[in-house]
Amino acid sequence: MTSNFSENLVCLFPGQGSLASGAGLQWQESKHWNQIGNISEASGIDVASLLTTASSEEVVRTDNAQIATFARSTIGYLELLDKGIRPRYLLGHSLGEFSALVASGLLSIEDGAKLIGVRGAAMLRCATTTEGSMVALMGGEEGALENLKTLENVWIANINGTGQIVVSGSRAGLDDLMSRNKELGWKRATPLPVGGAFHSPLMSPAQDELDAALANIEWRTTDSVLIANVDGNVHTTAQDWKELLSRQLTSPVQFLDATLTLPQSVTQTIEMPPSGVLTGLTKRIRTFDSQLAPSTLKELQELDL
Repeated sequence: MTSNFSENLVCLFPGQGSLASGAGLQWQESKHWNQIGNISEASGIDVASLLTTASSEEVVRTDNAQIATFARSTIGYLELLDKGIRPRYLLGHSLGEFSALVASGLLSIEDGAKLIGVRGAAMLRCATTTEGSMVALMGGEEGALENLKTLENVWIANINGTGQIVVSGSRAGLDDLMSRNKELGWKRATPLPVGGAFHSPLMSPAQDELDAALANIEWRTTDSVLIANVDGNVHTTAQDWKELLSRQLTSPVQFLDATLTLPQSVTQTIEMPPSGVLTGLTKRIRTFDSQLAPSTLKELQELDL
């Protein structure tokens, strides 16, 4: 394993997305599969079962999806290091920030898993009590973002590009948005199959639980360059990240700004499994010489950078 950084490379770590039953079966062949036991113990969740035998319905539940995604991304990153590839820049989306922090060395795998266990359970509790959800908006006209401020109980949750955002809100607020999205300046509004109003004030109770967990974590140092969702800026200290991870639960994911913060010297992206979404988003934000999104263990192990 090399300690030399690839200065022109950013590693992307996905957030909670679509997982299916058996999503981790092939990853059992990785020599790093033994980390699953550590992740399970730290999080209090049987991650091996989630990745191999659990039903798709179980895997997509908020708390399970978060830890399962983290496990796959972490194994993928360890495989990347085995190939002597160590990206200088790390950028996660929502949950993916925890994966990025573990990759940077600021957090151990066990502490990352512990935090995600707390975060996922707390977000699930919020989701079951607030009756909120999320909607993707595309094709915003001039003034469309400002028009969203006229809605009650609707908040911007993700700014993923110049023409794509996601909002969170109460059921009533989102119903109002869906009924008049074109009037508000948005060409398309698509409900997302998620269990709650993430990255909004409706997640405040979960923020309190995460804060308590963050206070009991052992933080390290890093030479990696980490770019935060909350403000799109570079942060590399433990004190900064304790605050950022807390604020992230109730603040918009500024993925557009974070991607634009990458210097032009960063010419390649590689997205950790389950990959694809962030590669698509970054491609629409700026141009890179190459973008890789290995989705299987074999593809990752055969990478040639």
